Amino acid sequence: MTVQPTLDAVFFDFGGVFMDSPFGAMEAAAATLGVDRDLLVDTVFGSYDADTDHPWHRLERGEIELAHAVDAIGEIALGNGLGNFDIFGALAGMVRDGSDRTFMVEVVQRLRGAGVRTSIITNNLKEFGSVWRAHIDVDELFDDVVDSCEVGLRKPNVAIFELAVERLGVSAERSAFIDDFEPNVAAARSVGMHGVWCGYENATTRSAAAELLRLAGLD
Repeated sequence: MTVQPTLDAVFFDFGGVFMDSPFGAMEAAAATLGVDRDLLVDTVFGSYDADTDHPWHRLERGEIELAHAVDAIGEIALGNGLGNFDIFGALAGMVRDGSDRTFMVEVVQRLRGAGVRTSIITNNLKEFGSVWRAHIDVDELFDDVVDSCEVGLRKPNVAIFELAVERLGVSAERSAFIDDFEPNVAAARSVGMHGVWCGYENATTRSAAAELLRLAGLD
């Protein structure tokens, strides 16, 4: 007997879902530098639960280049007493050191096998595009990719979720979204999507993967 899924689509964040969270990388950097984790995160990423004119947010919306953002964040770091913080090193570490989460790829494959459409909604940089897309077979696994730097919108702006469901031709109420950052999940829920928070650890991400399958009626 064929199981009929209870969702039409599942939308995935990338960093923090298919590889380690960038916020985890910032925690490691803060420990190495001996500085406050929240101060470092706010310096590099800005208030990530909002969509502002912080250089990182502008970078993710495709408004400025990486080199410009690095210079601007460097000035913020100096003003915050962090000295000559190696932003390039921290950014490279986020991409290079992320562990594989192949179990999430298996979740995508299972969803697609049941007829559920899949898409990515990612806050990302033009300069990182070839790197993160090479981490998994994006074209094979997803029907669409909504990349902040390409569409000029970034999470948690609800407009990016509205755009994502529109592009896939599905309703928010029959869709789910998974992310490692709770305010992004809350924003997805505000437009009617089922939101799943996966946290920053492999164990919590595995639990979230199981929750996704339950929401889809596949477990």
